[in-house]
Amino acid sequence: MTVAQIWKSTRFTIECSPGKAAGTIIFRLTGPFTARDMYTCLSPDALRNTFESTPDTVQAAVHIFDLTQVPYMDSAGLGMMVSHYVRCQRQGIRLITAGVSPRVLQLFQLTNVGNLFPMASTLEEADRPVPSK
Repeated sequence: MTVAQIWKSTRFTIECSPGKAAGTIIFRLTGPFTARDMYTCLSPDALRNTFESTPDTVQAAVHIFDLTQVPYMDSAGLGMMVSHYVRCQRQGIRLITAGVSPRVLQLFQLTNVGNLFPMASTLEEADRPVPSK
């Protein structure tokens, strides 16, 4: 007998805020990062605008995707991350993922996108200020 894992109690959300390090924007994702969950909560344009808009007070140099509360993601979530990575590359912004679960890490490894962006174990590790030289 196969038992499916259902995350009914967790709604997909994205919260955008400045990080501790200067020029850092944190995108805190919660819930399953899947087409069904993303587009139930937000339209495709609203979702894209969430990633493209940043707080006015921050000149972004680093974007952190905090995936600590993302139990799994599908190809749509992965595609959204890769699209954002490409936008970041064009703008000279570094994209880091933090708190990647084993299930999401497996998806990154299977699709070879884990090599695109650096990964940090925790948000705190990813959001460290760079020491001055």
